[in-house]
Amino acid sequence: MIPLRTIIYIFCLFLLSHGARGQERTQLKGRVLDAEGNPVAHVSLRIQSSDTGTSSDSDGNFNLLYRRGDTLGVSAVGYISQTISLMSQTDLTVTLLKSQDALDEVIVVGYGTQKKGEVTSAIASVKAEDFTQGTVKDAGQLIQGKVAGLRITTPNGDPNSTSQINLRGLNSINGSQNPLVIIDGIPGSLNTVAPEDIESIDVLKDGAAAAIYGTRATSGVILITTRRNNATENRTAITYNNYANIQTLFRRPDMLSAADYRRLIAEGEAYTDLGATTDWIDEVTQQPFSHNHNVALFGGNNRTNFTGSVNYRNWEGVLLKSGQERLNVRAELNHDMFDGKLKSNMQVINQSIKALQGGASDYMWRQAIIRNPTDRVFNEDGKWQERDAYMYDNPLSMIHESVNDRVFRETRLNGSLDYRPVDGLSVKMLLSRVQENDLYGSSTSFDHVNTTKNNLNGTASRTTYAATENLMELTATYNKTFGQHKVGALAGYSWQDRTSENFYAYNFDFPTDNYSYNKLESGMALQRGMAQMTSYKDKWKLAGFFARLTYSYKERYMIMASVRREGSSTFGENYKWGSFPAISLGWDMAKEEFLAENELIGQLKLRAGFGVTGTIASSSYMSQTSYNFQQGQGAYINGRWVPGFVPSRNFNPDLRWEKKYEYNVGVDFSMLNNRVYGSLDYYSRRVRDLLYQFNVPSPPYLYSSMMLNAGEMSNQGFEALINVDVIQRGDWKWKTTLTFATNKNKLINLSNEQFNVTVPFFEAGYTGEPIQMSTHRVEVGRAIGDFFVWKTVGVDENGKWLIENRAGETIPIADASPDDRQYYGNGIPDANIGWNNSFSFRNIDFSFSFRGAFGHQVLNMTRMYYENPVNKAYNALKTAYDPVYGKRLTNDLVYVSHYIEDADFLKLDNVTFGYTFKPGIVKGIDRLRIYVSGLNLLTITGYKGLDPEATSYTGDFTFAPGIEHRDRYPTTRTFTAGLNVSF
Repeated sequence: MIPLRTIIYIFCLFLLSHGARGQERTQLKGRVLDAEGNPVAHVSLRIQSSDTGTSSDSDGNFNLLYRRGDTLGVSAVGYISQTISLMSQTDLTVTLLKSQDALDEVIVVGYGTQKKGEVTSAIASVKAEDFTQGTVKDAGQLIQGKVAGLRITTPNGDPNSTSQINLRGLNSINGSQNPLVIIDGIPGSLNTVAPEDIESIDVLKDGAAAAIYGTRATSGVILITTRRNNATENRTAITYNNYANIQTLFRRPDMLSAADYRRLIAEGEAYTDLGATTDWIDEVTQQPFSHNHNVALFGGNNRTNFTGSVNYRNWEGVLLKSGQERLNVRAELNHDMFDGKLKSNMQVINQSIKALQGGASDYMWRQAIIRNPTDRVFNEDGKWQERDAYMYDNPLSMIHESVNDRVFRETRLNGSLDYRPVDGLSVKMLLSRVQENDLYGSSTSFDHVNTTKNNLNGTASRTTYAATENLMELTATYNKTFGQHKVGALAGYSWQDRTSENFYAYNFDFPTDNYSYNKLESGMALQRGMAQMTSYKDKWKLAGFFARLTYSYKERYMIMASVRREGSSTFGENYKWGSFPAISLGWDMAKEEFLAENELIGQLKLRAGFGVTGTIASSSYMSQTSYNFQQGQGAYINGRWVPGFVPSRNFNPDLRWEKKYEYNVGVDFSMLNNRVYGSLDYYSRRVRDLLYQFNVPSPPYLYSSMMLNAGEMSNQGFEALINVDVIQRGDWKWKTTLTFATNKNKLINLSNEQFNVTVPFFEAGYTGEPIQMSTHRVEVGRAIGDFFVWKTVGVDENGKWLIENRAGETIPIADASPDDRQYYGNGIPDANIGWNNSFSFRNIDFSFSFRGAFGHQVLNMTRMYYENPVNKAYNALKTAYDPVYGKRLTNDLVYVSHYIEDADFLKLDNVTFGYTFKPGIVKGIDRLRIYVSGLNLLTITGYKGLDPEATSYTGDFTFAPGIEHRDRYPTTRTFTAGLNVSF
């Protein structure tokens, strides 16, 4: 008989061995596929109730260790999450089904995120896989033509320029027209991070979405999210993206050649043959070669992970001695503590930009166009050939005998602590400091026209600019689900201040030009009191309290309400604080019982929203009295001359923010199992209390003009976004996206209760010399962007213009007055479209995109100045001798409607062809892709100029859109070859 002690001992051994076997881990290898059998990358696979997890690679493969009885959670954006019980599997194939309408996709909103299906306002989101590929200057070009209502243009090929952005029309006269750009929660610009480091871009388009940002949000908000390590396994990954490109002139003006000059001279034209043959455009341009490199490092695990990237860009411009060298370094560290209750984040972004321009500028393009093609580059002495004609300079001397250097450095340091004491509650503190330093240096040598023609004996200047911006934000968010009810709440406080300062010094008449800009004190103009020196410093502060509440029932009925109470130091004493409320509602009809069984419609969400946003004065001290010291101002007191100060600004305690009231109604839809989906929106905006510079009587006011809140303008439009997954069959995929947007604006008035304007309009735009006339008029009751010009109806027998006067009569232009000008065309398109397509077949990918603008006109300044050969000192277009109204034109240069052209266009904007090699073709490389790309390849238009899109609507030309200037950096066509590698 076995003793009881032995039986117990054997039983314990059995339990121990059984427990040991229970603790053994099993290796699981598997693959994640979609419903069509295609691999799904970046899927999160996590053993629930543990830190064990991984993600699928580019072929959908994964492997991990598990214990018998574990539960595997599988989730991916756009797919239905699922759980799988693990017992003894060693191989596993997971098939994911797309979530209906991809409603689980996360969209970034102000101070947080929302599921796409719960968004009740007008928000557009573009992910990295849909970005424009190839050579892009900044974040703006990544989403060009992909967001309805967001107009993004690249008006020239200057490597130092940025994209111009406008959202839903013009909304201010003296305030900023640029959207607020937020990078990972910190205000910045489109150039703050390298395009390769961006994960997604979300655009808050309507007032309901943007009101949470108060006085900075009237022109919209662009939220940029950078790439970061989202892997759950403990591994390190490296990506390397590289491309190189060459550029060519997109189009060049067809000017008279040397042979044309000699033919015309033989025909009796008064041109001068200077004996040479020179193509001046060829002389000032080059075929630039540029390259870009981006290395990113991702490492760590689900508790501590890091992201680092280095981006180096060396771009040459198509004009000689123009280019940019840029280095961006970004590092980010995330760490979870106390069982995930405390999350910390630190990020550093350092940017260094070196711009090398020499004398290459917009003016050089004009000089190359007007130069006599029979003139020489050098004279007999080997010096630059110059002539005495007015504003007729050798462009090569100005390019090579000038130095224009710029070094810009920016350091952004931010960190956050996110404490989550209980489920659903998050308390976060975000701190940021941005330091900018900008240094310019310019000089001209003794061989520059400043000396050879203007006797300045060398010039030099130095400019420095520095700014420091601090931000602190405290937020608390609470999200909780109670059965079918989901509630979210946000409360926060924000403090921001910025201090900036500038110094400028200029001198000329140097003993030598070898100093360049490095010994300004040696210029003799200083001793004669003709040197210049200026400096300034300013500071502004912004504080805000904000709150938001969201509610959703069954994801069928949704509501969002928010308010921001904000104060700014730029406001007047009587208006230091303003309130910016918003509310929006959503109803997804597809979830109602009467549509629940409908297999055609997956989503039919109706949205309606209202929001108030603001715009503050662009200068920090517009509400305060200011005095300037001026030479020659003062008085004799007790026999002595005492220099004095003169008023330069009036006191205005009532200065406040512009208010934009915006209504938006829209619908989000999906059909055919999410094969067709998109959104439609209609909006109506009223901007009141416009910041406007009034002329005021002096006295009683100290100064003759004053910034006041007066006037009102309106904007309304329709936007459509339609996505179609045309083909999803095996190895074949084709997705197409169409965007369409219209906008109509009007200036309603320019008065307030205290001041009424005597002239209900203001002039905008300028032709430049020798015509010297404004190009546009903005008048109460009319649309913004109208050209105001003499309307031509013919040419008389003497070759002089005939115009239509204000009474509708035909008169010679010599008898016309400025009052005979009339409205003729508008520079803002009625409609903008974008059409983007992406194809893939096995390892091959192909994409192309079109953009277009319709219903607008452009003033062709090149024709206006160079299609009229009256000034024989300048070159002319070959069309200058074509008949006009059947007659030879002999009129002096004037601004007339003949040069305002219909400018509808459709651009083949981007074409990219790529090939991804099979994994394992090179050991250690997870993904290898090569591609070629073309940018700005083709423009279909009836416009006769160089580029119908090469128009500026910023700066001095905000209210003079639709001008293709003669002084402009030329537009280019770009061809790129690139490489994407993941290790």
